[in-house]
Amino acid sequence: MSVLQLGDQKMFERNIGIDLGTTYSAMAFLDVNGKPETLRSEEGELTTPSVVFFDSAGPIVGREAVKAAEFDAARVARYAKRCIGEELFPKTILGNRLPPEVIESLVLKKLKSDGELKLGVISKAVITVPAYFNETRRKATQDAGRLAEIEVLDIINEPTAAAIAYGVQTGFVDGNGNSLERETVLVYDLGGGTFDATLMEINGRNFDAIATAGDVYLGGIDWDKRLVDFLAEQFEKEQGIDLRENPSAMERLIQEAENAKKTLTVRNEARIRMGVDGKNAQMTISRSQFEQLTVDLLERTRMTCEHLLMDAGKRWKDITRLILVGGSTRMPMVHRMLEKESSLKADRSLAPDEAVAHGAAIYAGILSGFPENTSGVSVANINSHDLGVLGIDPKTKLPKRRVMIPRNTKIPATRSKTFSTSKDQQKDVLVTVVEGGTDSGARLENWKVRCHKFASRIAKGLYRQSNVPIRERWAIVGQCRVARC
Repeated sequence: MSVLQLGDQKMFERNIGIDLGTTYSAMAFLDVNGKPETLRSEEGELTTPSVVFFDSAGPIVGREAVKAAEFDAARVARYAKRCIGEELFPKTILGNRLPPEVIESLVLKKLKSDGELKLGVISKAVITVPAYFNETRRKATQDAGRLAEIEVLDIINEPTAAAIAYGVQTGFVDGNGNSLERETVLVYDLGGGTFDATLMEINGRNFDAIATAGDVYLGGIDWDKRLVDFLAEQFEKEQGIDLRENPSAMERLIQEAENAKKTLTVRNEARIRMGVDGKNAQMTISRSQFEQLTVDLLERTRMTCEHLLMDAGKRWKDITRLILVGGSTRMPMVHRMLEKESSLKADRSLAPDEAVAHGAAIYAGILSGFPENTSGVSVANINSHDLGVLGIDPKTKLPKRRVMIPRNTKIPATRSKTFSTSKDQQKDVLVTVVEGGTDSGARLENWKVRCHKFASRIAKGLYRQSNVPIRERWAIVGQCRVARC
């Protein structure tokens, strides 16, 4: 929160919006006219790399951390958002294993410090998360904000934030914030580390999410990894050295792969020079080669969109607007696939790297009542996972989940059901609330891992007795077939 003053008269308080990304983060605020504006980093950039380098003098975040990582890779932490909500970050740094939210809080502190150079003291913010994040991940993100001494006003889904930014800034909303007609919008959000697809209805001043689907383990870094492996194998064939076994060379290779991906967005060919231990090589990759290497990743996003539409009872023809968000949507292969499926021209009018932060800033304005034209604007979200209670099946005597609030239910929501105790005269009851997972209460992510290992056998129907719902089971099987894990 920043307070603008004219003389001794307090004008208004501004809350900021933060897009806490896997690879890059951004922040925005509303100017005096209520227009969202990106807050640049201290280095003058629109985004800040979500990378932390643990220097002996203290943690370094952002562009300088990326530079330092090449010389001392053991001290760098990347992609903490991928494991937020888990107990510990998988990498040991300086002999310690840190919780992911601690690493994320350091990124938030950097953003807060940079924003205060322009706005003065900042204490409140809206932070965005992928729509498919579960409650554990959302709570850990809030904890990261608190550790960074930021009062988290709310957590908002990234596709919802993007839709708000799009609706308010461009296209189909008038000067008072009303849509000119009812719109059914598909927000395709392919970020650095996560993928979300969200279907929204925008009518008047109401922004209502009606269905969401996603993959928290799919993003631009997975495209980068394919390039890293391709380049490392090419170098090994030519020079007999595997760059992936050298931490410093690997850090440089990650950067070169990311740069090559960006080059292939605008050119048909990219050239990469790499050297280690006095051995050098120049490698070339074409856009068609890159697309062949990653076609399965793109297919996973297409399948997710198909499942989203099926869950919402919609078809591609029902969509009136297709909005692309996230830096990875710049890849031509994404545009071609979506336009072929939907017969719509993908709308790329929003800045992919800034749209989510802009939407978060607008939502922060709505919460604080500034600007005045946001009054009456409502944002309705949905839960991305089933919420249920785990009990004991009286027939099998095994744990069994009863879903109370199905996924894609508008929230807040209230449900009640009657349960009976397992014994007569029972005085105490343990109520276990579960989010997502299988009917036995197991985490679906664990089942997915097993599923990947036995994909071909599942595809042949050998696990038809699984307690995973049929729709979810075959969705995973389809992904296994494509990914060939």
